[in-house]
Amino acid sequence: MPEGPEIRRAADKIEAVLKDRTAEKIEFGLRPLKKYARPLKGSRVLALETRGKALLTHFDSGLTIYSHNQLYGVWRVVKRDKLPNTNRQLRLAIHTEQHSALLYSASDISVWQTQDIEAHPFLQRIGPDILNPDLSWRDVAERLNSKAFAGRALNSVYLDQAFLAGLGNYLRSEILFVAGINPACKARELSRGQIGKLARTTLEISQRSYALAGVTLPERQYKALKKKGASYGKARFFVFGRASQPCRICKTKIQRATANSRRIYTCSKCQPI
Repeated sequence: MPEGPEIRRAADKIEAVLKDRTAEKIEFGLRPLKKYARPLKGSRVLALETRGKALLTHFDSGLTIYSHNQLYGVWRVVKRDKLPNTNRQLRLAIHTEQHSALLYSASDISVWQTQDIEAHPFLQRIGPDILNPDLSWRDVAERLNSKAFAGRALNSVYLDQAFLAGLGNYLRSEILFVAGINPACKARELSRGQIGKLARTTLEISQRSYALAGVTLPERQYKALKKKGASYGKARFFVFGRASQPCRICKTKIQRATANSRRIYTCSKCQPI
């Protein structure tokens, strides 16, 4: 499943063709939603907001379309009415004069009054978006130290959307590695300095992944590996997906384990805490 950085990058592509433009036609593939096509027609798209893995399309008519890609949903942006050749089911289509934004295969779609969108059950459960520009490392540290999360293993906390929306499996491994924290540790077991480093790293790695299209290595290091012939998949991460390969810092073999039914990667030397 795509994580926060991938969802935000998809939103950027959609926003580039929809924002401040009029929706000349809107189609819903799910029958209960078809009644909203007429009220939304002629509305101007104000913005595409991401909340973790959910996408909110806001219109000047006072309506918002909520969508969540889940496992199989995918957006496509094409020239107006130039539908791609696919066997996927079209669930939502927003057509402007020149472009069409198309959502295939997703089933978690609903239409809300914008003023009521915070009442959506998913949005009520999740924490701040990991890429929210107003989110500071101090906010992250405060959440780590809170009663809700301080007593839980970090390998669990960093998959919990109630902690920070948009975190996921590869970000979990990468953040904990760069912060030098063992995934089994709990925040209450860490020093103030370690909490601060973890909080800063959480934002740094997430923002880098967004900026570099899923790459968590520093850009210079990533480009150097690519120049040597490494593929995108082999050059993008510190530890994720690199079981039995040498750590990029200390050369110790990366270990793979399972935590919360998901694979996790660590370096025993760099993450001893």
